[in-house]
Amino acid sequence: MSTFVFKAIDLTGQQAKGEVEAESKQSVSDQLKSRGLIVLDIADKRVSKDIEIPWLNRMKLGDLSIMTRQLATMVSSGMTILRALYVLESQTENKKLTEVLVGVRKDVEAGLPLSEAMQRHPKTFNPLYIAMTRAGETGGVLEESLLRVADQLEKEESLRRQVKSAMAYPIVILSFAMIVMLAMVAFIVPVFAGVFEELGSDAKLPVMTQFVMSISGVVTGQWYLLLAGTVGIVVGFAKWKKTDKGRSMWQRFLLRIPFKIGDIFQKVALARWSRTFSALMGAGVPLLQAIDITSQSAGNVVVEDAMTKVTENVKAGGTIAAPLMDSPVFPAMVGHMVKVGEETGALTTMLSKIGDFYEDQVDASVKALTSILEPVMIVFVGGIVGFIVISMYLPLFSVYDQIK
Repeated sequence: MSTFVFKAIDLTGQQAKGEVEAESKQSVSDQLKSRGLIVLDIADKRVSKDIEIPWLNRMKLGDLSIMTRQLATMVSSGMTILRALYVLESQTENKKLTEVLVGVRKDVEAGLPLSEAMQRHPKTFNPLYIAMTRAGETGGVLEESLLRVADQLEKEESLRRQVKSAMAYPIVILSFAMIVMLAMVAFIVPVFAGVFEELGSDAKLPVMTQFVMSISGVVTGQWYLLLAGTVGIVVGFAKWKKTDKGRSMWQRFLLRIPFKIGDIFQKVALARWSRTFSALMGAGVPLLQAIDITSQSAGNVVVEDAMTKVTENVKAGGTIAAPLMDSPVFPAMVGHMVKVGEETGALTTMLSKIGDFYEDQVDASVKALTSILEPVMIVFVGGIVGFIVISMYLPLFSVYDQIK
């Protein structure tokens, strides 16, 4: 079978584009006519020779949320899922997402439900997405479930942007400090080293000066060892963080970072937890399944451990709130609000309010962190530059004292 690309319009005049696998153009034409489309053009698909850079066309949560909202709109307007998928794959700009939609559409054409077709693409559709879609299909409220998923994805993207903005400032300053330090050590320190050699004062150099000159010797004469060591540390850290033990240690460490950075990570985890749990409960996902998916989507092992205890307690006939109150990552307010939600039957509403609260807290904490880090980073950069300058001038002061 060959792959053909087509252009067509429906009875309302709306254009449609896409790809179809068939034995001939006539077969493609017959398929399109059976879907109520008027064929404009059919052509063989040509293999693109363009060079693709993967990270420039990566999947973004924003693209996925827009696609989900569009799908919900088309389903609510009475359009069939299959036809909606054809429209989406023709208008989605992200190539990776288009490829996924083509795969989903083919599985739906083969008779699979939408949720099962999405389940075959776990890198794009996470357990939360699939569970809420399945709940929508089962309850006959697919468009509402898809809108909830879109809202959840947008909130997740907003949280990621807030965390990135919090980390951007210190990363930029630290990078600048490293560049300044390397430039001084590689180009300025060797000049002073030549002066000290001419003065014949090698044996009388202060400890600070000897330390800086040793670093300069490594940077200028053995830079390849420095580069290899840096790459080795980065690669080793990345591999260690992927292990269960490394992931657990790293995520627990994130919650203890000073200067309120750990607090931000805790609030992000709580906001993600409450939003996910609320969305699943609101979509009608069974409680134990919702708890399990929330645990997988929490993004922090401390929250995951707490949700494991919640599962055990619920299975034993207990409440959700009790294990949360015993967990150090959940503030008392969260436990009490969840308890009230369980008692009044308004758990979904309470979880949504918790999510709103902590999202606002993350925003406020990011702004406060920036104001705290500014003077700290200025002192840090100034300290590095000052240390190098003083270490280079100390021998000159000694020589000046000897001349006097």
